[in-house]
Amino acid sequence: MLIRSQRGFSLIELMVTLTLLGIILAAAVPAFGAWTANARVRSVAESIQNGLRLAQSEAMQRNRQVVFALTNATPAAGATLATNGSNWFIQTLPLMVGEAAEFVQGGTFAKQSGVTITGASLMCFNSIGRQVNNTATGLGADCTAPASATTPTAINVTKTGSDRAMRVQVSLGGQIRLCDPAKSISSAPDGC
Repeated sequence: MLIRSQRGFSLIELMVTLTLLGIILAAAVPAFGAWTANARVRSVAESIQNGLRLAQSEAMQRNRQVVFALTNATPAAGATLATNGSNWFIQTLPLMVGEAAEFVQGGTFAKQSGVTITGASLMCFNSIGRQVNNTATGLGADCTAPASATTPTAINVTKTGSDRAMRVQVSLGGQIRLCDPAKSISSAPDGC
């Protein structure tokens, strides 16, 4: 009598494996959703931080005031400002009456990512990279620099489904920093 060895999985083994795989995936999906939302918040916050640094750099390079502004319109010179805008743009401010503002760059990441941005709609940087007050921006709003070095201007970035928010802070002296408002700077280096 010849005995053949069987190869493969039995139906019971296959069903147990698939059930365990389903349980593991069901547990991982909510965590993956929160991770994706957190990644989108961080990506938009970093984009804003980079935009602010570019505005500051352009102000120093061009030796003139440059504006970083939030808008809901397509980024362009003179776009309508929005305090909770989903886009941003950078433009120069005219030196003389009749001179046109020059568009530098813009970003549109927030609307595509479903992220909410709240904060100052306008920040002006002078030729040494510091925030300044300006009542003649020509954009329908004034730039207001922080009253003191200890109270930076802030732009907050949040998203529904995310378990953390991010904040971009700009100090009076021009320091631009990305931080987590849920943490304290005294206990964590990435805290606000």
